[in-house]
Amino acid sequence: MSALPDPSRHEEVLVSPMYLAGSNGTGDAGFAPVAHWPHHYLDDGPCQLLVTSPDQRIRVGWFGDDFELWRITAAEEAVATPRWTATFNHVTPAEIVAGLTTALARDYAESDPYENNGRFLADPSSYWANAVQPLLDAGWRRGAAKYGTVDFTAPDGLAGVEIDTLRGGRDAETVTLWAGPRGWSTRAEAVFTARTPSHLIAATAAAMASSAPVVRERQMIHREMEPLVTLTPVGPAADPPVSRSPTPLDVRRTAVTEAVRRAAHAPRTAADLRVMAAQSRTTSSAQQRSSALAPAASARPPAASSAPRHSR
Repeated sequence: MSALPDPSRHEEVLVSPMYLAGSNGTGDAGFAPVAHWPHHYLDDGPCQLLVTSPDQRIRVGWFGDDFELWRITAAEEAVATPRWTATFNHVTPAEIVAGLTTALARDYAESDPYENNGRFLADPSSYWANAVQPLLDAGWRRGAAKYGTVDFTAPDGLAGVEIDTLRGGRDAETVTLWAGPRGWSTRAEAVFTARTPSHLIAATAAAMASSAPVVRERQMIHREMEPLVTLTPVGPAADPPVSRSPTPLDVRRTAVTEAVRRAAHAPRTAADLRVMAAQSRTTSSAQQRSSALAPAASARPPAASSAPRHSR
């Protein structure tokens, strides 16, 4: 007799650190910053969805069945060879990809396609640390010195970055961000080629270094990863406050507030004019009572004649 399915496996949990959360099976978070760009749904070939900048110089490809789940490129022209490429494998949380796509959306919005001046095409910094400064700020530690490479690891030892300082060519892989134990289903990897602008790598690194947890269903967490992460159940929505019957004071306050709002923002309707007239008569009545001792008071109409008319 087979065991009944465990409903708790579909429970939503907050996962931290985020870089060990894995993929949630969709690219929604990664595509969100460029959701307003043109979408191209492809039925043939490994790339299932291609989102491009309006001029198609930036391309964000989703390869739903491949090890390299994401391929992101930028070029001087729509039909030109990519200047740089970034790839993210199928274990990488889409929230990390969003660090890059957010920066790309901002760079494109600030660029002029006719001037070819987008920051997403800038030359990388000659100083390698600029690309991973958010990780250094987060306390990642430098590893043992190796010729031609620089390594840093997170304080928990479960994530790191490898930097090729020799830069063996324009298409060489120079920066690799990783998280999780080695293995097909456990290690996340993001790889950037040599000409990737440093600020774009830094934006991705900043997302990776974020301490904010992400939401996953419990069954999305690989069994080997469960001992390495903190899972916090997402609590139920707070109960709405218990309503009570309004008191007479509540009613009066609401009426006054609404009258003031209408007077300030609404057109001058007949009802508004009646309210203004009533206020004017009330003010006039008060002034008459304060001057009751004046000799001319006897010649004025009685204050009662100025009483405001009640509206229905």
